[in-house]
Amino acid sequence: MSYPLKTSLGIALTLALSGHVAGQGVVVQHNLSLGLATTMAQATLAACRAQGFHTAAAVVDRAGQTLVLLRDEQATAQHLEMARRKAYTARMFQITSMEFRDRTAKDPTLAGQRSIADILPLGGGVPVRIGDETIGAIGSAGSPTQEADDGCAKAGLARAAELLK
Repeated sequence: MSYPLKTSLGIALTLALSGHVAGQGVVVQHNLSLGLATTMAQATLAACRAQGFHTAAAVVDRAGQTLVLLRDEQATAQHLEMARRKAYTARMFQITSMEFRDRTAKDPTLAGQRSIADILPLGGGVPVRIGDETIGAIGSAGSPTQEADDGCAKAGLARAAELLK
C-alpha cells in the first residue's frame, strides 16, 4: 500500500473514531405532498365560505416555499399574498401567526422580527406538524377578523389531521 493511501486511510479512521464525521449521513424528514396541501387549502376556503367569507388560502412546505395558493373568485390578490405571508410566518416561527403577533407586540425586544421579509404578524397562519416536527404551514386571509382567518386555517389543518399522525 502506498504512503499517500495509508495516510488517507489513517486520517479517515482517526476522524471516524473521534466523532468528527458522526453527524454526516442521510437525513430523513417528513414533507407535505401537493395533494395533502391542496386538500388543506380547499378545506380552508370551504370553512370560510360556509361563513359567507370570500378568502384566499396558502400552504407552504417545511422550507417556507409555496406549495398551494387558492383564491375564492371574490377574494383579491392582496388576500392571496397575505395568506402566503401568514403561512410563512407560522412556518418560520413554528407558532401560529396570531401567537407571533401577540408575542412580538408584548415584548419590545422581539419587535424587530416583524420587519423580516415576508413576515406578517396577523392571525390566520397555522403550523402543520407531525409530532414535534413542523413540516409546513397553512394561511388564510380575507375574513372580516383575524380570529375568523385563524379558525378557517385551523379547519383546513383539521381536515388533514388523520394523515398527520
